[in-house]
Amino acid sequence: MRTKNMWIKICIPAALIFIFIIGTVFSFAQDSVVAIVNNDVITQKDLNDFINFMRMQVSAESKGIDLENKIQSMKLNLLQKLIEDRLILQEAKNLKMEIGQDRVKERIDDIKKKVGSDMEFQRSLKQQGLAQVDLESKIKDQLLMYNIIDYKIRSKIIITPFEVTDFYEKNKKEFNSPEQRDFASITIEDEKIANQVYSQLNAWQSFEQVVKKYGLEINKFTISMEEGIKKEIADVIFKLNAGETSKPVKIGDLFYIFKVYNITPPHALSLVEAQETIHNFLFEKKMQERLTKWLNELKKSSYIKIL
Repeated sequence: MRTKNMWIKICIPAALIFIFIIGTVFSFAQDSVVAIVNNDVITQKDLNDFINFMRMQVSAESKGIDLENKIQSMKLNLLQKLIEDRLILQEAKNLKMEIGQDRVKERIDDIKKKVGSDMEFQRSLKQQGLAQVDLESKIKDQLLMYNIIDYKIRSKIIITPFEVTDFYEKNKKEFNSPEQRDFASITIEDEKIANQVYSQLNAWQSFEQVVKKYGLEINKFTISMEEGIKKEIADVIFKLNAGETSKPVKIGDLFYIFKVYNITPPHALSLVEAQETIHNFLFEKKMQERLTKWLNELKKSSYIKIL
C-alpha cells in the first residue's frame, strides 16, 4: 500500500510537469517571432490572428468548402501581406494619422449585418478565436492603411479624357454588349394553379391582371447570356420572343411562368457607354502599379527579416 501511495506521489508531479512543458511549448510557439519589420516584430500569434481575421471577413460572403479554399489560397501570401501592412501602418503612424471610433463601429455593424445577427456575429468571433476588441483593433488598422494609401497614392491619380479615348480606340472590339432580355417571372407552388394561370394568360388576358387575381408577385429582371444564369431558366427565356409567355416550368419544387417584355440585340458600345468602365479599369491599373512601387520603396529603405 505504501509503495502504491509513493507511486501516486511521484506520478502526480510528473504529470503536472508534463502539462507545464506542453503549455510552455504551445505558448512559445504562439509567441515565437516569425518576422521583424524595422522596430516591430510579427509573432506566430499575430499571423494566426491575421488568418482568423481574414476568415472572419471572408465568411460574411463564403461558407464551407468555398471559405476554406479561399483561406488556403490566401495563406501562401499572408505573411508577406502582414509585413506590407506593418510597413504601411508605420508610415501612417509617422504621419500621426488617427481613426475615430465611430468609423470602427460602422464597420463592425456592417459585418454584423452580413453575418446575420449579433448572436451569429459573436459565435463567428468565438469560432475564429477572436475577441471583439481584437476585431476592432484590426479594423482600425485597415482604416489607417486605407487613409495613408488614399493620401499617398489614390488622391494623386488622374485619368485624362485622352487616356480613356485612346484605350477605347485601341480596344474597340472588346467593347460589345451581348443580347439582353427584360422579363418577368411568377412563382407558383401548385401545378394545377400554375396551369390555370397559364391558360388565362394564353387567352390574351393581361399578365398583370391575372397575377393580381391569384395574389401572386411579379419579379422583373434584365439579363444577358453572359451572366451565367441557371440553364433551366436560360433555356426558356432565350427561346421566347418579345411579348411571349412561357408554359409553367418546374424548377426544384416550384413552378415558374416567364414573360419576355423586351429584347435588346447585341451591339458595339459607344465611347460614351464604355467610358466609365474604361476609367475605372485605368484607375485601378495605375493604383496597383503605384502601390506596388511605393511598397517596394518602403521595403528597400526598411529592415525586414523573416525568421
